[in-house]
Amino acid sequence: MQKDFEHLTNLSREIKVLKGISHLLDWDQETYMPEGASAIRAEQFEVLSGIIHAKSTSSEFKNALEKLIDIETGTLKSDKFDPKQKASLREWRKDFRQETCLPEQFIKDFAKLTSQSIVIWREARKQNGFHHFAPYLEKIIEMCRKKADLIGYKEHPYDALLDLYEPGITTKEVEKLFSELETEITSLVKTVSNLSIDDSFLHGKFSEEKQIAFSKMLLKKMDYDEKYGRLDFSTHPFSSASHPTDSRITTRIHPSMLMSNIYTVMHEAGHGLYEMGLPTEEYGTPIGEALSLGMHESQSRFWETRIGRSKAFWQFYYPLLQKEFPSLSSVPLEQFYVAINKVTPSFIRVEADEVTYSLHVILRFQIEKALIGGSLKVRDIPEVWNEKMKQFLNIEPKNYAEGCLQDVHWSMGGFGYFPSYTLGNIYAAQIFEAFEKQFPSWEEKIQSGDLSFIKKWLNESIHQYGRMYSSKEILQKITGHEITTKPYLNYLKGKFKNIEELSTIYTEAK
Repeated sequence: MQKDFEHLTNLSREIKVLKGISHLLDWDQETYMPEGASAIRAEQFEVLSGIIHAKSTSSEFKNALEKLIDIETGTLKSDKFDPKQKASLREWRKDFRQETCLPEQFIKDFAKLTSQSIVIWREARKQNGFHHFAPYLEKIIEMCRKKADLIGYKEHPYDALLDLYEPGITTKEVEKLFSELETEITSLVKTVSNLSIDDSFLHGKFSEEKQIAFSKMLLKKMDYDEKYGRLDFSTHPFSSASHPTDSRITTRIHPSMLMSNIYTVMHEAGHGLYEMGLPTEEYGTPIGEALSLGMHESQSRFWETRIGRSKAFWQFYYPLLQKEFPSLSSVPLEQFYVAINKVTPSFIRVEADEVTYSLHVILRFQIEKALIGGSLKVRDIPEVWNEKMKQFLNIEPKNYAEGCLQDVHWSMGGFGYFPSYTLGNIYAAQIFEAFEKQFPSWEEKIQSGDLSFIKKWLNESIHQYGRMYSSKEILQKITGHEITTKPYLNYLKGKFKNIEELSTIYTEAK
């Protein structure tokens, strides 16, 4: 049985290597690829995705898997497997059943369509022309519905797509969690968005070179090893990993918005550190892969918000920021802390503050569910988008780039992806409670600039397990609780009540 397991691992490793090549092509397309190469890149994706699918569903892979587990029932064919092997076989079986639902031609057509769509989406943003992108989006949605039918679902076609990104979570469960958040957060926004907070000193002209230098210093402090990663630029920031020794991230610079790049880099580094923390010795097995996109997002939001937006973090790093940007030298830490946590309803999700962020995601989830369910037409997206922005945040986009064309995900065919962002916030809050119990003096530690213990704890608590547990199971293991919005809502209410008090004191003092 051990030799059979090793053979299956080797087959899986070959597939993983090919997927790594696809990730590199995607990274290149978003960073350095010449604009004129888009047509051949679409063809490359089409061919490569076909090869990956063929290998993943081959009779050789099926036969190797069937020697170890009954593909139909999931019954193991030996009682000598250790827990990691049992988990790997469970996940391999699930992946195989999912892959074999989708015909090879469907996979190739979808890869080609989305590669073309990304290029069209970029142009549509530039020209403020939703009608340029709409025909491609209609084809993507049609193929996503077909994908859902091929994979199968019990209640709603969106379940099948959601499970691709967040296994084990249903549309109904997401609706319940998001409904709780929508009620509480919209109420909180009305309170804290009216605070008189001066953040003008965070806007102006800030050297791009110095911004990057500061971000690279933070990466080093976070133990993001540039021997195994790199920082580049892209239209939409992202992370891309093909192996724990090759985990890349991107950012974008706003010359007039100082904090944008800092938080983007910390966010993407959270993703990158997750990939770097996966066990290299398990590469090729599911234990060497990230658990889910929701858990992935929990790592990035953990670093970006719970650490990067804390007062303790800036007690050490603010003097370093002031040194790079002397215009901040007259701004006290307390005023800076209040300013970076200012709540202002805004159009762009990736630039949103902590309180309003999840409302952006809930908006997208509601639209996606309606599109996949067939109750919303593509042509009506701009109108519905603007109505929901007005409903949630009381603002209305002036153009498509700050409205329904701001995200790359739909052009990539990523329907079912968006809920993972807010699920990540929910998970991060639960995980942080467990972290805080183990490190009650965490604020004192980071006040000295020490961040390495955070990475180590996340490595040991989450990263090392790969896909051994589901999101629900790992949260139960770490926190002792099922998925709940309470820690996230308690955190937001508690923190921004404090921000409200500090802003009042500072305003009165002036």
